[in-house]
Amino acid sequence: MNEVLWSPPHPEATAIAAFARWLREARGVPLRSETDYTELHRWSVEDPAIFWAAAAEYLGVMFREPASAVLGSRAMPGAEWFPGATLNYAEHALTPGPGRLDDDVALEFVREDGLRRNVTHAELRELVARARAGLAAAGVGRDDRVVALASNTVETAALFLAAASLGAIWSSCSPDFGAQAVEDRFAQIEPTVLLAVDGYRYGGKVFDVRDTVDALRGRLPSLRRVVLVPDVDPAAQLDGTVSWADFVAEVGPLEFEAVPFDHPLWVLYSSGTTGLPKGIVHSHGGVVLEHLKMLRLHQDLGPGDKFLWYTTTGWMMWNLLLGGLLVGATVVLYDGRPGTTSFWELAGRLGVTVLGTSAGFIEVCRKAGVHPRDVADLSRLRAIGSTGSPLSVDDYRWLAREVSAAAQIRSISGGTDVCTAFLGSAPTLPVRAGELSAAMLGVDARVLGPDGEELHGEVGELVVTQPMPSMPVAFWADHDGARLRAAYFEDYPGLWRHGDWASRTLDGAFVVYGRSDSTLNRGGVRMGTADFYAVVERFEEVEDSLVIDTTQLGSGEDGTLLCFLVLAPGTKLEALEPALRANLRSGLSPRHVPDRFIAVDEVPRTLSGKKCEVPVKRILTGVDPEQAVSREALRNPESLDFYRALAVESV
Repeated sequence: MNEVLWSPPHPEATAIAAFARWLREARGVPLRSETDYTELHRWSVEDPAIFWAAAAEYLGVMFREPASAVLGSRAMPGAEWFPGATLNYAEHALTPGPGRLDDDVALEFVREDGLRRNVTHAELRELVARARAGLAAAGVGRDDRVVALASNTVETAALFLAAASLGAIWSSCSPDFGAQAVEDRFAQIEPTVLLAVDGYRYGGKVFDVRDTVDALRGRLPSLRRVVLVPDVDPAAQLDGTVSWADFVAEVGPLEFEAVPFDHPLWVLYSSGTTGLPKGIVHSHGGVVLEHLKMLRLHQDLGPGDKFLWYTTTGWMMWNLLLGGLLVGATVVLYDGRPGTTSFWELAGRLGVTVLGTSAGFIEVCRKAGVHPRDVADLSRLRAIGSTGSPLSVDDYRWLAREVSAAAQIRSISGGTDVCTAFLGSAPTLPVRAGELSAAMLGVDARVLGPDGEELHGEVGELVVTQPMPSMPVAFWADHDGARLRAAYFEDYPGLWRHGDWASRTLDGAFVVYGRSDSTLNRGGVRMGTADFYAVVERFEEVEDSLVIDTTQLGSGEDGTLLCFLVLAPGTKLEALEPALRANLRSGLSPRHVPDRFIAVDEVPRTLSGKKCEVPVKRILTGVDPEQAVSREALRNPESLDFYRALAVESV
């Protein structure tokens, strides 16, 4: 077991302990201790209907019409949650209450160039009402789709809430997506209104995206209106568009369409690296209930907190970030590039209490030798969140040492598929380096072997054995459900296979090792890529890396193990390679020392920043590059050229 980096100072004062007390006193649940997370979690998965009914009551879900049952069907896929119930996401985010009084700050917008804007709840309600009137004037109603090619700004958040209030369906992409990548996503859902920015700022540079917007107008024939937000140029115009100012010029009523629990709220997308991105449909009720649970109980977030998670509108963390409104926290919207020093300084200046980012950014900060606690006042910081990829042991230790020993490290693992986390932390549990403290409440997570046997202390497939409200209600246009079943339920019928390679410790914590379809299978010994990166990227001379095992599934012979390295300036591979080999041999095993190390300029990454292990493996094992990966799904598509050339050279 790794060392404990953080222990809860006052576990009895947390929201999750208050929930346990309520269960014991109001519901008669026989919990021996309000701070025993293991006991509480065990109860939460014994009967999903009882747990989620209690959570909905305690967390204040506002049903307009009551449900005829909690769980009409437990089948996976096909679980039926709260049949007959109606509600609305936007009503939960905007109704006055604790943390949502008129003068309370709802949104705090900060741009990398220093521009700041605070929006109170009274101002947000008025802006959403105006945006709602603009949508209604454009003919938008229940089931219509409203999309955005927009930055993480107040206007984007307001239009989402306006669309949700009408029962319309939302979807968004970051403005750094190319026209084809946006079309691949939005064309599937045939949107009625497109919100677009004129451009965006990143890393001190300004990027004009009006050509992309203009191209999309011609490629999305369903559009009735394109609304242009002058994000970088106050005088920006584009023929055929309506200005944001004109769109929200009329005042209208702030009303909320009551929709069924499983009514679509938004469409998120798979990475789209090997075909059109799959449109993942989430429901009003599933998102409201799950985000209330996740943010109030696991993140211990509520009125008086400031919640900042670095994200763009093209990543599910944007959707989770806005969920801070549901629990009365102030949501901080940051737009731009997070500097390795300036991001921490910003968090300190704003008094952020719960801060989130990606594991990749944390690693970059560590390697840059940044000392955040020396440059920023982080005394209000209670928690540091991380997701996107496994957080290494070294990065856990760096956060505790260089950021804050008093802040809980909350590494979470979940995904776009459920718009939340399966695994993570609880404010009543200690944090150990390299471990995700537990499965979340209501998440019956197990690790299974190839024959379906449950594993403890061994590596296997991460599965979820009970339905969750925020599991997708459908894939868009997947009328018979075939693609949904193929994505999650084929390998272990009736169970959700998430595609992560993980292990479960004896005390109920988890370690995630990477995607199971990109594990390293050497001599029959499988190991996650996260283990490999933890060794290789510990070297300061290595800026990035990608490991590929070309072993074919079911093959009795090992393929080639290749390690691609992005080297720091001035580093010579031949000088570094002996140390890499020695460390991999001792840190992993002799079988996991690569056959070749190859220096490259870049590692291919998806638009959300994840390494493209599986697409590169497909290319290197002979799959036609055009079938192996969609260039439009990549942040740096030109980086693929090297791997394509290498595959041809190897034939």
